[in-house]
Amino acid sequence: MVDTTRASAAVGTGVSGVSGLFQLLRDGQPRTRAELATATGLARSTIASRVDGLISLGLVAPVGDAISTGGRPSSQFAFNPSARVVLAADLGATHATVGVSDLNGAILAEHQDPLDIAAGPEAVLGWLVESGRELLSSAGRDIRDLAAIGIGLPGPVAHSTGRPTNPPIMPGWDGFDVPGWVQQHLQVPVLVDNDVNLMALGEAAHSWPGVEHFIFVKVATGIGSGVISGGSLQRGAQGIAGDLGHVFVQRGAGIACHCGNQGCLEAIASGPAVARELRASGVEVQTGRDVVALVKRGDIAAIQAVRQAGRDIGEVLATCVSLINPQVIAIGGSMAQAGEHLIAGVREVVYSRSMPLATEHLMIVQSRAAGNAGLIGASMLAIEHVLSPVSIDAMVLAEP
Repeated sequence: MVDTTRASAAVGTGVSGVSGLFQLLRDGQPRTRAELATATGLARSTIASRVDGLISLGLVAPVGDAISTGGRPSSQFAFNPSARVVLAADLGATHATVGVSDLNGAILAEHQDPLDIAAGPEAVLGWLVESGRELLSSAGRDIRDLAAIGIGLPGPVAHSTGRPTNPPIMPGWDGFDVPGWVQQHLQVPVLVDNDVNLMALGEAAHSWPGVEHFIFVKVATGIGSGVISGGSLQRGAQGIAGDLGHVFVQRGAGIACHCGNQGCLEAIASGPAVARELRASGVEVQTGRDVVALVKRGDIAAIQAVRQAGRDIGEVLATCVSLINPQVIAIGGSMAQAGEHLIAGVREVVYSRSMPLATEHLMIVQSRAAGNAGLIGASMLAIEHVLSPVSIDAMVLAEP
């Protein structure tokens, strides 16, 4: 079936018609020139010219002949996702991952290192640039194949500029020109967003295509969420939409948070907070990962603490369910590796406190993309820029 939205976008004249035709072909379905002419209403001579333009860019390629109904078979054309590649970077509080993906978002190669985000922007971004170059080479791609870079950061980001905005765990990053610095070393467009926003994009693309109302919750060193409503990522006025970690929770009253307030969800339900609570009760544990390890070994105290953290998170999410009415809530981050114990606590509160109509079909699940959600989302951010009508038009104009 022809996507009529893309088909209508393909109707036009000049360069914009080339980009419109490409949006129709992005679904990967092979089509003949005649089928493209029927879908768009354009003359076959116009279609031929625009297909030739897309072939010269490498974005469309012949994929064989259609079944003949008599006479010479017609050639078919389809999107060529291997034409270019993008770099994707998922920069966390204590780790960094970089990957190379094709234009369909398939990860071709990836590399991860322990890396402290507090080391500062030049040290972290220097690692990204060098690791990215090495990864391109290991994937058998040339630097000239690189089309764009997507980067996720563990703090608020002004999406329009790519600059971090008062990030609480990123000293030295506030207002730093991340795209400008990276572009000095790799001369391609650089897109930057909050890491949880990109996890939401990655999880939705990987596991929930077609779901238009979706919340991704990351529970790790901090707690945050990415919100997709009406099929669009919601960033808010200053880029902090979905910052669940600093919502007040009654059980946390009097407990100080690093943001300067008291009673924040993050102060009682994040990995470090759960570890601190267990240490106070005499359990030898230092980090959230240690907590997860105890849960997997069946430690009762750790299981109960993680279940309570899930209830605390559920208290905040119950309000989100009433406000946003999502179809799916996916729980990710390092603490989600505790499995059903964390999610059971979330479900317990959300299903008991939300309106039955809102929860009748609501799914609360563990992330399926898991540790790759951020990397997939960063690649999707870069790809959507590269393949946007504006970018396609610019490529066509730049062709000799």
